[in-house]
This record gives sequence, structure tokens and C-alpha cells, in this order.
Amino acid sequence: MALIALAADKGSPGVTTAVTALGAVWPRPVLVAECDAAGGDLVYRLPAQDGSALDPARGLLSLGATARRGLQPRQIQEHTQYLVGGLEVLVGVQTSEQGSGLAWLWEPLGQALGAMPADVLADCGRIGSNSETLGLAAQADLVVLFARPTLEQVAHLRERVVALQRVLRERSHRLPQIGVVVIAEQREYGKSIAEVRRVMQAAGLPDVVLGGLAFDVKGADLLRGEWGGRLDRTLLIRSAREVAATLVSRLPATALTSEAIAYTGE
Repeated sequence: MALIALAADKGSPGVTTAVTALGAVWPRPVLVAECDAAGGDLVYRLPAQDGSALDPARGLLSLGATARRGLQPRQIQEHTQYLVGGLEVLVGVQTSEQGSGLAWLWEPLGQALGAMPADVLADCGRIGSNSETLGLAAQADLVVLFARPTLEQVAHLRERVVALQRVLRERSHRLPQIGVVVIAEQREYGKSIAEVRRVMQAAGLPDVVLGGLAFDVKGADLLRGEWGGRLDRTLLIRSAREVAATLVSRLPATALTSEAIAYTGE
């Protein structure tokens, strides 16, 4: 179906939490793939479906060991795991050294993820003009940058979007759509998104801002299972549903095939 690459180009505005929240409410069959070449922390944040820890050796590391002679979409599911709640994930590398050792994998991985019978949310960590995972992002249908509405980030956001467009155009036969999702404090949520949208429109990028996710510490803790409560009532999840619907609306029209339905057991 579709590959959506999600990243931060500067700072650390909670990409892993954001991607997990989006995966939890995604309206179509979905796989969350941890594709941060600098090393991910999914195995430290979230438990497996049975309550145990995720296996750090089952994921990109084990997939890379079998993909030297080619990589097909059907191989990927052999290396996935499930979180509590049933979300399917492909665990990434744990260190930048492991990520560098898989530099050859990112482009074919992007091609294979894009051909999966489910949408794939690829957590690419930070991304810039020299990022190792640009080969994967170039295969995506949509690239989403998460940004905080600070003066520094907003001031340089236009240049970052334009630079990313240029680099991806050089690497891909088709330019992926690029969008921005603002991670905003609850008290300034609506105002922050509107201000970033105004700045981007003034810079000649009227359709870049796709919405916002709430910076919701309690919601993030609930998502990790650290305390009890109604996850669906948190602003994090409510805002994630809105963003997920917007992202899906930007994707190429794709009917759910029988293979995709079988993928989720529906």
C-alpha cells in the first residue's frame, strides 16, 4: 500500500511517541517500522504483546542478515513483533554503528516497505540532507517532518522543507509529498498550529502544514502503559486521529486488497 516516512530534521520533538500514537489509531492496516539509523529506543519504551520486552535482535538486524541477496515484501513480516494492543512493529537498530553497517539496506528496504500489503509508518528519527535513511525516504509516498513551534525551528522550517525537496528529487524518480506536523503544548495547541501555518503560507508553502499533535506527557505515559486510564480520551490520541485521517487523505487512492485484509486477519 503506502509508505509514510516520519522524521525530525532538528532536535528531538518526540518522533517515536508520535509515530506509535499514529500507528495505534491508523484507519487502515498498518506496520510501524523503526528506521532510525542513529539507533532507536522502541524496545526500551514499549512492551511486547505478552507483556515481555521486545527482542532487539528480531527486526532490522535479523532482516538485514537475510536480505543480502534481495529483499521482498513478504520477508519483512518474518521479522516483525507485536506491541501490547496488537500494533505490529519492525524493531530497528540500537546503535549508530549498527545503522552504519546497514547503510546498503535503506533504499531496498524503502522499496519493499512500499510494496507491503499494509501502510507503513517508518520512524526515520532525524533527517537532513546527509542522512543515511534518505534512500528510504525517497521511496515514500509522503514524508512528514515533526516540528515544535519554537522561534528557531519555525524560522528555518521553510529552508529545511525546500532543501529536503531538492535532495529527494535527486534520489527519486518521483518527488514524495512533504508535509509538516506541529507538536504543540496543550495550552497553545490551536494557536501554535495556526501560527506555523501562517508562516509557511507567507513563505509560499501553503499546503505544507498537515495539522498538529498534542505534546501530552500523560498521554505518552499512558501509551507506554506506565499508568492506568483511558488512552482514547487523551489529547495525544484525539489529535493523532485527526492527523492520521489527514495523512491517509494525502495518500494515493488504494483499495484494500484481499492480501491486505488477510494481513490483519479481518
